[in-house]
Amino acid sequence: MPSATLSREDIIAQRKRVSKTTISKAVFPETTNHHDTLFGGTAMQWMDEVSFIAATRFSRQSIVTVSSDRIDFKHPVPAGTIVELTASVIEVGRTSLKVEVNMLVESMYFDNQKNAITGYFTFVAVDENKKPTAILPQSLVVE
Repeated sequence: MPSATLSREDIIAQRKRVSKTTISKAVFPETTNHHDTLFGGTAMQWMDEVSFIAATRFSRQSIVTVSSDRIDFKHPVPAGTIVELTASVIEVGRTSLKVEVNMLVESMYFDNQKNAITGYFTFVAVDENKKPTAILPQSLVVE
């Protein structure tokens, strides 16, 4: 039985849903600074990692980070807490996509979460020659 042909918009919506990625981490002393809060650089590394996973799940091909736009540190992330990083693809271009990452912080011993950090990361799909290529997998594109 032939499958229905999906529009580019339908494919993008479906890929956005399946690529949403969440990672949880504990904030241990080796990841904190002299204020006993998470190093900003460590937070950015974790955010780049989860956004890379979401972008790869969306495109299922080689991608590279080309920029991190605006990272807002809204609340400190103390040692001894848990963070949950959620990455969602929010924009899709021809060769690139943008991922929003939210880092929620919560106590290990109480039910509560608050958004501590938000950032945006842009990725480009690259071919075997490291040149930009279409972000949607070619197997999904109907000519």
